[in-house]
Parts: sequence; structure tokens; C-alpha cells
Amino acid sequence: MIRRTFVQLVLASTILAATIPAAIAEPSKPSVVIQVSDSDTKTWNQALNVIKNVQAEYGKDKVNIELVVFGNGSGLLKFDSPLANRIDETLASGASVAMCENTMKGQKLTKADMHPKIGYVKAGIIEIIEKSKEGWTVVRP
Repeated sequence: MIRRTFVQLVLASTILAATIPAAIAEPSKPSVVIQVSDSDTKTWNQALNVIKNVQAEYGKDKVNIELVVFGNGSGLLKFDSPLANRIDETLASGASVAMCENTMKGQKLTKADMHPKIGYVKAGIIEIIEKSKEGWTVVRP
């Protein structure tokens, strides 16, 4: 009887010890996708400020951030944007910056018209929807 209880205790301890690392594993990084779809430069600045503030709060290496631009927001990511230097800073901080190719097609823009370091997504709104389905927080300043 004592031996049986001892074996059960050892077995239970082994199972518990095997599950503890999963229970105390580091939580996943917060993930934020920021939408810019209007032509207001104040909104553009605010979106870039949000990125900077979120990174300051969490630590730039401890948060995933993607800026997705489509529609009337395309001017933010043009090569001659008044905020081109801030886009450089945002990219250097580790945030992703993506332009909607559907918008570019509709506005007859080419990659040569855009900031040289940005990325592209086929459809900005679909990118946001998919990120949301994956648990990302959507922010639209």
C-alpha cells in the first residue's frame, strides 16, 4: 500500500514537473497593427507617435508593430513625403511599414514613387483583418 502510494506520488510529480515549464513560459509579445487610410498629415504624425510610444512602453524588442497604409494615406509613404525621415526612424526602430498594392494600382503609383525601404501587401484592409484574426490589436489614430 505504501509502495503503491509512493509510485503514484512519483508519477504525479513527474507529470507536474513536465507541465510547469509550459505554464511559466514567457508570454507572447503584444502585437499591434496601425491603420493609416486618410490624407491628414496630423493623423500620419499621430500614427508614428503611437508606434514610438508603444515601443517606449513595452521596449522595441518586446512588441510587434506593423503600420499598414492604404487609400488616401498613400502620401505618407511616397518618396517625397514630408514625413519621410520619420518613416526612416520607424523602420530603424524595428516596426514594419507596409503599403497596399491595390491602392498603388488604383492611384497609378509604382514602387519608384514610394519610400525605398517600405514593404508591400496586396490589400491593406485584408492585412489588417488577418492580423486581427491572429490576435493583433488594431489601432486607427
